[in-house]
Amino acid sequence: MSRKSKGSKGKAVVLLSGGLDSATTLYLAKAKGYRCHCLILEYAQRHRREVKAAEKIARTAGCPWEKVRLRFPWKGSALTDRSVGVPMDRPESRLSKEIPPTYVPARNTVFLSMAAGFAEAIGARTIFIGANAVDFSGYPDCRPSYYRAFQRAVRLGTRAGMQGEPIRIETPLIRMTKSQIIRLGTRLGVPYRITWSCYMGKAVPCGRCDSCFLRRKGFQEAGVPDPAILS
Repeated sequence: MSRKSKGSKGKAVVLLSGGLDSATTLYLAKAKGYRCHCLILEYAQRHRREVKAAEKIARTAGCPWEKVRLRFPWKGSALTDRSVGVPMDRPESRLSKEIPPTYVPARNTVFLSMAAGFAEAIGARTIFIGANAVDFSGYPDCRPSYYRAFQRAVRLGTRAGMQGEPIRIETPLIRMTKSQIIRLGTRLGVPYRITWSCYMGKAVPCGRCDSCFLRRKGFQEAGVPDPAILS
């Protein structure tokens, strides 16, 4: 492993989607002293707005990034299959209790596996992902128990783990509300203006999908104007 520079915690891979959670996670990892390498996954999703946002965020943060293109050919998700509608105006009481059609089967499992391979290849010993289990849309792969299980799989299934240098999976936002995340990111100088959260890829956010609702609620509760809406 390469020698760490003074004040550095070494290399880290940050899964960067282009949304506010992953952007906050990137800036938090940088603030903690990690040399961050961003992994951007383009998986034939409904639109490319979030991919472009992720590239801008990585560039603004001064971090190198790798963009990997892949495809989930089995469809079945509103984010990968245009024949499946994106749910709109869901009541807040249902968001964390029902798995919506925007769930992409095994997406985080695939993404984390790729991040583990990337990390091992570049000698990184930490993976950061902006998963959240408080203000979220009910996805099963956002729960703390899932990440604990995947952590064990990475330890058992990689050379780094077998050699006693396991790759850690960090989920620093997992138990935070959206408003807490936004307050943290505001202190860290996260460029929320260039983040993209909406499930639709139009010129402006739809304001009606789950992701738009949670983002709006977070900014309102944080008492911070959303710069992406104001710009």
